[in-house]
This record gives sequence, C-alpha cells and structure tokens, in this order.
Amino acid sequence: MKRTIRILVAPNAFKESLNATEAARCISAGIRRGLPNARIIELPIADGGDGTLEVVIENTGGRICRAAVLDPLGRKITASYGITGDRKTAVIEMSRASGLALVPPSQRNPLFTTSYGTGQLILAALRHKVEEIILAIGGSATVDGGLGALQALGAEFADRKGKPVCFGGRGLLQLQSIHLERLHPALSRTRLMVACDVNNPLVGPRGAAAVFGPQKGATPLMVRQLDHGLERLAKKIHELKKINISSVPGAGAAGGISGSFLGLLGASLRPGSELIFKLLKIEQVLRQVDLIITGEGSIDFQTPSGKGPGVLAKLGRKLGLPVVAFAGSISNKGGFLHQHGFSALFSIVQGPMDLQSAKLQSARLLQEKAEQVARLIQTTRRL
Repeated sequence: MKRTIRILVAPNAFKESLNATEAARCISAGIRRGLPNARIIELPIADGGDGTLEVVIENTGGRICRAAVLDPLGRKITASYGITGDRKTAVIEMSRASGLALVPPSQRNPLFTTSYGTGQLILAALRHKVEEIILAIGGSATVDGGLGALQALGAEFADRKGKPVCFGGRGLLQLQSIHLERLHPALSRTRLMVACDVNNPLVGPRGAAAVFGPQKGATPLMVRQLDHGLERLAKKIHELKKINISSVPGAGAAGGISGSFLGLLGASLRPGSELIFKLLKIEQVLRQVDLIITGEGSIDFQTPSGKGPGVLAKLGRKLGLPVVAFAGSISNKGGFLHQHGFSALFSIVQGPMDLQSAKLQSARLLQEKAEQVARLIQTTRRL
C-alpha cells in the first residue's frame, strides 16, 4: 500500500492577479481533484516584495497595525505594518508609506519625494518593544538616501547655516552635517534588518540615482544631481562613522535608504527571502513533505537570484525533494532553471491569450493546471 503523498503548496504572489494566499488555495483545490488523498500543507511565501506583510502575519498568527504617516508627497495617510504572533518581530513594507504607487505619475519627482513616512512606521513599531524590525524596501518612490526616514527617527541633517535640510533628494544637495544625538533610544536595542535583493552600490553608473531614479521620475539632470547628493551623504557618513557605504553591494537599494541605515543605524542588509523564510520556519516544514509545489507570475533567469520560488528550489535540491513550479510565463533556455533545483515547470496559460485575459482568468487557469499535474502524479504512482 502506497504511503499518502505529502505536498507543500508554497507559491509567491502572481503579480496583479493573485496574492500568495489566493494562489495557494487555487493550487490546493486543483491537487485535491487529481490527488484526493494527498496531504497538503499550504504555506504562501514572500521574498520582501509586495504582499510580504500579509504572508508573514497570516503564517505567524500575528496582527496588522496601522499608523498615521506622511506619504512621499507629504500628505497624511494611514499605513499598515505588522507584528508577528510571538511579538518579537515587526514587518514593515516601505511601499505602504513611501511607495511609488502612492504618487500620481505627473507628480513623480525624487528631488521632492520623501521617505519620512517609512521612519514613522518604524517609530510605531518600536512602541511595541519588538526585538527586531524587518524592513522590506521594494517599490519605493524616493531617492533621498533615507534622510526622510532618519529624520522621523530623530536624526538631524543640517545645511551650511545649521538649518534642517529639505525633504526629498534636494536635502542631499544641502547636506553639511549629521547629528544623531536625538535618535530614538529604542533603536540601539532593536535589530534592524533591511530586506535587500539588489546589489547596486550607492553611487556611480549602477547606483541608486542612475538605475532607479528614472523609474521614479528623474530626468537625466536630476540623476546627476541625486548621484552627487548621495556621494555627499556617503562622505558625511564616513566622516561621522568611519564607514564607507558608497560601494557596498545593495547600499543603493530603494534610493539609498539601505546604505544610510547600514551606515548610521547599523542595520544589516539581507536577502528578503532569507529573512522571510526564517520567520516562516520553512526548512522545518520541508522536512515533513515529499514534494514542493511553488510558483509566481513569471519565472526566468532572475528567479534563482533571491526570488521566493528560486530559493525554495535550492532548498528542495539540498533536501532531495522534487520541486514543481507554475507560472504565467516561463523562460528556461537550455534547461537553466532545472540546474537550479526545479524538477518541472508548467505554464498555466492555455493557448494564445493576451496578458489581460490571462490575469483575469489566472485563478481558474492555475487550478486547472494543478489538477492536471496532480492527475499525472496519481498515474505515475500506479505504475
């Protein structure tokens, strides 16, 4: 008699279609049709991108909290953050307070947009007396080197006349001195970890301004100004802390906030999937299953470089577990993805279909593909 197969269903979000929890439910429903006796463990995943907050809170029994903050344009909004079930960790998505989606395209100008609201979310989290804070920095609207967030936390940045610098990237150009005496005292006893999945340095042709500035509304002139400002920030941090952040891999992420947090607050820069997977205790779960099923909207050559499904595939290979992945779009030239732990990959799209139609039908398509794969597994188990 064959043992009941144990399957971990752990997809990432299918961007603009399904969040990770919805994707997990669709896959599980399809598997139950094709493998009615399978034992399924649902564990939606995230890697520091959109939806990280909900995934962590749902899977740790935590709670969503809200705080009044300023958005990138200085307008008052309410933004969410999370506290894990054990009350030891706060999870903050920068995009909730300082995200590009909060700024209309016509008003996107990184000389003016500020990360102040992200600092306000960190302040709110500190009131819970957590031991650590995970800051997911994807989707930001800013290239202010984190000055705004640090100002909210009590840091003071002054111009040549000793007056506070302006909000936004303009403040970098005015910066003459940094004063940390009024930083919130709880920061010294709270681990701050930045979920950072890019390796761009702070300045230069691959730096925060050059690579990410245009995405946030920067003109070529603005890019040069912002790069100069970030170079000034790095110089001032080096003078104060004797730390050179200008060429540190990842220091240019989210407009340089990762670099300033590293240099001034002692934050650590870590891959988002590493931080989130540790909270979800994924390695412990993997030791209880026979098969991993994952997926996200697109799987390609970037997936093994820190994306959730790619990290799962590597863990699966390490533990000798097969890994099946679903996606709307798959690029696996030369079997590249198979070399990184994926046993099999399936596009959920059925025949010619435009992108919008595929997104609208993604739930059905994902469930149907999961059912077909489950039926294939059922057949092979009978052979």
